[in-house]
Amino acid sequence: MFFIDCKMVDVLRGRRRLRVSVCKLPCPFCFLLLFAVGGLVLFVHLQDLSDMVIQQTPAGVKLRSASYSTKCAQFSESAGRVSQRSEVGDINPISPMQLPDFHGKHQSATPGSREHDLESQRVTKRHRKLLKTSPVVRAQTNSSSSPSYATAESSTGLYDIQESRRRIIREVCAKYRSNISRTITPHHVSRIYVEERHKLLYCEVPKAGCSNWKRVLMVLAGVANSTGKINDKAAHYDNHLKRLDSFDRQGIAKRLKTYTKVLFVREPLERLVSAFRDKFENPNFYYHPVFGKPIISKYRVNASKAALKTGSGVTFREFIHYLLDVHRPVGMDIHWEPVNQLCYPCHLHYDYIGKIENLKEEANMFLRKIRAPEHLMYPSVKARTSTQITQDYFSQLNASERQRTYDFFYMDYLMFNYSKPYKDLY
Repeated sequence: MFFIDCKMVDVLRGRRRLRVSVCKLPCPFCFLLLFAVGGLVLFVHLQDLSDMVIQQTPAGVKLRSASYSTKCAQFSESAGRVSQRSEVGDINPISPMQLPDFHGKHQSATPGSREHDLESQRVTKRHRKLLKTSPVVRAQTNSSSSPSYATAESSTGLYDIQESRRRIIREVCAKYRSNISRTITPHHVSRIYVEERHKLLYCEVPKAGCSNWKRVLMVLAGVANSTGKINDKAAHYDNHLKRLDSFDRQGIAKRLKTYTKVLFVREPLERLVSAFRDKFENPNFYYHPVFGKPIISKYRVNASKAALKTGSGVTFREFIHYLLDVHRPVGMDIHWEPVNQLCYPCHLHYDYIGKIENLKEEANMFLRKIRAPEHLMYPSVKARTSTQITQDYFSQLNASERQRTYDFFYMDYLMFNYSKPYKDLY
């Protein structure tokens, strides 16, 4: 019995031992197998439950789900169309160098200019390659500060061009001149001529059509009947026009607030070359002795006695050396002074900013808007200094001299939205 018990015990122990060994060795496989079986059962159960729900659900629910997908697809297509439309633009960006189209269409921008928004790409001194040009034009509403011709301009695109130019000046002033005093002194308005009949303030910019603008102002003021009968001497020295700084502070403030302020500008380097050619390459009883003699004396090696005596024959490079010298032997002159230091656009909010590149069209359109006499047109004149001539003069300079000259007029390039004239400039 003991043997049998023991055997049985052994057998039992063997079975127990065998059972234990069986449970221990394949334990991970058992759990995986159980998990797989449970998952299969759960899947079958849920599938049956889903079929039951679909069979018992009203058809509208299924259609709503489909319609939702359709709406999403339609929304995506619509978004794609909107995105594509925004890239093209509902309102075409207008370059400030662009002529206003009097038939309601915009002309192409001037070659070399780029569309650029100051709000999205801030110009910094270290990255001048980000020189801003015309931003996308936004729809504007008339305000009390806008001139009375705003509504008429909207139909031709001229108002959009003007608003773009004004906005660029505001943004440049806010970025670079935010710390200046906003107090307006007589010095700030010393270059502004007053025409009382049409309540007009014109800021004189030499070499940007100012002689003809003085002729136009004389006709508007009733001093002359026609611009064609006014010679240069009369236009500059016998025009009977008052300057704004001749009024008292109250008179200055009143006119700045209520009169239309106009300014015409020109590509800075082209304006500079035009001034040099006019004052130093032609006989001149003032600029040769006053500016030519000290320029030759300081910047010309082994200058002849005749050149030192007359001041004639100043070269363009000598003129540029004088311009860039912080210790100039003679002071500045309005003919090559930057426009932002002549007309102070950060202090005075001009209503109309024209460009000599489009002078005839923009000037005559402005005259129509201020209700000038129908016979009065801006005098036709052909510029003697072209872009090609300007490039010929600047080819006489090295890269450093061109860069420094561009730096000298840098704020004018920013404020009046002119593109860099040379690719190697930064």
